[in-house]
Amino acid sequence: MPLAPTEEERVLRSTVRDIVSRWGHSYFQECSRTGEPMQELWDTLGKSGFLGLNIPEEYGGGGAGLTELAIVMEEMAAGGCPELAMVLSQGIVGSVLPLHGSPEQKQRYLPGIASGEEKFVFALTEPDAGSNSHNVSTTARRDGDEWVIKGTKYYISGVDHADHMLLVARTGTDERTGRGELTLFIIDDLNVPGFSKQLLPTALRAPERQFTLFFDDVRLPADAVVGEIGHGLRPLFDGLNPERVLSAVICTGVGRYALEKAVDYAESRAVWGVPIGVHQGVQHPLAEAAIELEAARGMLWRAAALFDAGCPAGEESNMAKFLASRAGMKALDTAIQTHGGNGLAEEYGLADLWSILRLQQIAPVSTQMVLNHIAQHTLGLPRSY
Repeated sequence: MPLAPTEEERVLRSTVRDIVSRWGHSYFQECSRTGEPMQELWDTLGKSGFLGLNIPEEYGGGGAGLTELAIVMEEMAAGGCPELAMVLSQGIVGSVLPLHGSPEQKQRYLPGIASGEEKFVFALTEPDAGSNSHNVSTTARRDGDEWVIKGTKYYISGVDHADHMLLVARTGTDERTGRGELTLFIIDDLNVPGFSKQLLPTALRAPERQFTLFFDDVRLPADAVVGEIGHGLRPLFDGLNPERVLSAVICTGVGRYALEKAVDYAESRAVWGVPIGVHQGVQHPLAEAAIELEAARGMLWRAAALFDAGCPAGEESNMAKFLASRAGMKALDTAIQTHGGNGLAEEYGLADLWSILRLQQIAPVSTQMVLNHIAQHTLGLPRSY
């Protein structure tokens, strides 16, 4: 990992920052209230080429990597507009398809992902599977030249504004271990017969709504399979490691946004004749939050660099998500405390971001499962789950 950003990365940050500033956090708040996507911002980023930076050039992308995509997402969050849809479409599917998609799948879907004109959602989570992907119960059975999907998915983001879906289903069971053999499928048309969705009310304040999905004998063509039948874990994790990194940059970006607002407030808010920022009781919590935020950012850029170099990045991606989810939350909480009662006021644009940061300690992988992973794979301790 380079010690300093390249000139191209600095220009990328500056350019995206300028674009996001045209809308600002009030735009995010309004879209969160209505449940509509941040479409104008999304379209502008797409037309500028910033949504497809990690997509190969032959499919209309920038031919760069996860690092560049993460820069875009961090600057969006730092501008008060964290974007969950990019994690799923560009992050997961945009990482899986170049590595495991068929030539026809790449040609069909990657240009739309790169331009932002087409969005994917990702359907893995189930009511009874939780973090245990091997326990997925949504099944796909072969029927002639078609696959028949039956089951339920849970907490799936943004289905109401998506064009396609990448679905994880069980196509068999390993006789030795009893674990599910997983396969990835593309559902091209979300109006396909047998598919339905139900809004899942949550406290999450974000443009993306959550849904429960029902698959009642949904029929897919044979060429809907991504990768090898029954061997979906490898392509799955080629998408989940970028997901962890992009989850981390949502946290660090919001953390940067919150600290900037807190510092401005501490410098301008005068009580008893002096700005509150002259007091160590205000300074020290902000300084501590800034230190932890930079430490988290160091790990996440390392994880992104390893992924882009084709190196194993699972441990670093998990560490980055662990550190960033805590550092971002601490920065936001400290900013709210610095503002006092104003920290809860809508106009100051802080408290409404609490739920999206709190989510990152639960999804896409919980803090406890990250610790399980590090204990087992980094420390060599016995598997505990």
